[in-house]
Amino acid sequence: MLDKQYMPKHIAIIMDGNRRWAKAKGKPASFGHKAGAKTLEKIVRYANKIGLEYITVYAFSTENWKRAEEEVNALMILLQAYLDDYSKRADTENIRIKILGDISELAQGMQKSIYNCMERTKNNTGITFNIAFNYGGRDEIIKAVKNIAKEVKEGKIDIQDISEETVSNNLYTQGEPDPDLLIRTSGELRLSNFLPWQLVYSEFLFIDKNWPDFTEEDLDNAIVEYEKRTRKFGAN
Repeated sequence: MLDKQYMPKHIAIIMDGNRRWAKAKGKPASFGHKAGAKTLEKIVRYANKIGLEYITVYAFSTENWKRAEEEVNALMILLQAYLDDYSKRADTENIRIKILGDISELAQGMQKSIYNCMERTKNNTGITFNIAFNYGGRDEIIKAVKNIAKEVKEGKIDIQDISEETVSNNLYTQGEPDPDLLIRTSGELRLSNFLPWQLVYSEFLFIDKNWPDFTEEDLDNAIVEYEKRTRKFGAN
């Protein structure tokens, strides 16, 4: 049973295991990514229903470009169709979508779909659904440092006034609380360059189940596990 009083506000998810799931079924990677996309839609809808305020998922990293061209192309087509579909259903879903990452490197059609989806959903009042796409944690921090250095150079801020808040306000997640809980599926035990600044005090939960098999019950169980933990933020 979920305790609404102690529920996390923000959950981050590394959706790992799509390819492994497909391979186990003798199918191509694209089959797993399509199944993973269906799982994601189901989980985000459920998270919105139970009152979660933010969910951030790792959809495509800056390192994923090294994968086979066929798989990358299939992922691009899948995400663009996903965003276009969400734009059409924005008013009924009441979900606000944001893309975290460097979208300037993406194809023009993809950029248009991203902007349209974010614009269409920006006033929705339900869950904020962050999709980390062409995202790299170190790249995000480098961009933040460059922005801050530019403001110092222009005399807008004094170097002595740079704080954690200054850095946070220059990240893709500016204005949002850091994730309370990180979930990674498929049993892998690493962050893979995902939200390194934002996850410093998050609770971690690693689940030995591939992402396409992740269910609403798994999310409930993750929240219950989170509610059992005592967060000290460095205190005794």
